[in-house]
Amino acid sequence: MAPSFTSVAQAACLLLVPFVSGAPIVEAENAKQGSFAITQVKNPSFVSVDGLGPAAHLHAFLKYNVAPPKALLALNGSATNGEVPASPFPAAFDREYLSPVSIGNPPQILDLDFDTGSSDLWVFSSETAKEYVNGQKLYTPGKSITSQALKDHTWSISYGDGSSCSGTVVHERVTLGSLTYESQAVEVANVVSSSFTQDTASSGLLGLAFSSINQVRPTSQKTWVDNMIGSLAAPVFTVDLKKAAVGSYNFGSIDSSKYTGNISYVPVNNKKGFWQVMGSGYQVGKKAFVSTQIDTIADTGTTLLLLPLAIVKAYYAEVKGATYSADYGAYIFPCTATLPDFTFGMDKYRGTIPGSFIKYGTITTTTCYGGIQDKGNMPFSIFGDILLKAQFVVFDVGNNRLGFASKQL
Repeated sequence: MAPSFTSVAQAACLLLVPFVSGAPIVEAENAKQGSFAITQVKNPSFVSVDGLGPAAHLHAFLKYNVAPPKALLALNGSATNGEVPASPFPAAFDREYLSPVSIGNPPQILDLDFDTGSSDLWVFSSETAKEYVNGQKLYTPGKSITSQALKDHTWSISYGDGSSCSGTVVHERVTLGSLTYESQAVEVANVVSSSFTQDTASSGLLGLAFSSINQVRPTSQKTWVDNMIGSLAAPVFTVDLKKAAVGSYNFGSIDSSKYTGNISYVPVNNKKGFWQVMGSGYQVGKKAFVSTQIDTIADTGTTLLLLPLAIVKAYYAEVKGATYSADYGAYIFPCTATLPDFTFGMDKYRGTIPGSFIKYGTITTTTCYGGIQDKGNMPFSIFGDILLKAQFVVFDVGNNRLGFASKQL
């Protein structure tokens, strides 16, 4: 039976040198100045509804401006001319946890989505047209004595459905934790995609990818991390996301209490501006490890774990009752099924995602949507939150590498 447009529409509205297994750069207990933690806050608008899976899947394609499978377009109610009327970017109500950021003087506190898959800090503001605002906290440049307009500079980000966000740019005081950068480029939204309007709790994004893909023109701007790198105790930040709980981002040090064993590092290829690494293979449940290259990025702004189709097929072959649904353009399975763990390789390191993490959401009361899905025509795989919630991840800016470690789940 074809999926219900209502449930899916509701949900849509709602990342080369040798491998290194090294000691942490600066341990938190030894770091005093120049390091801090940002603890996420719960999004009060989050609602778990049927159809989050398709919305999250479509979100990834649109974010990277790649044409999604026709089935995903149909689920979101494509128009007769082939255009999609509203993108689920981000999948509203699928961003359950956000992070507070202080902008301006006096400080204006906005809850933002920290995104390692983009490099722009953009916010809803008093300059955002009223029809795009729906309860978001707004940044008001005129109420800040440190706001300075960046003359003749604008920004625009386009998504795979033809929607976009755009506006002007100011240099402004931005504080994360205990550190402040006095002249950070803040992209002030005039126009936003309708899906951002629908996500009432999030006031914008803070990009943590590389500055080379910042979208300010004519002169691109540095990310907050790149601007502050000399002020951090160590040129590093870590991501410790949780399943169904608040996670945290640490800047300037590595908290050894948050992981077990050693941190294993792999080199990053940042030519495309992303935290892009080469995986060494995978394992499904207790089956043998399969050695194969997996070109992937680590992206906190994507929910699902998106992989080459051959790996996806190998995984669901071990799930009783799992099938590929042409209606959903994805793998689904009975909610009563027990899912095997999924293990990825980074050179010699092996990181495991419990099967329970991969049971992402419901489509109906009896049918569930998998957190592992096909990457389609995207130029790389995406290690999204499904995987990142099961790992402690080090984004080592100074050494251009990504670190993985196990942690208590």
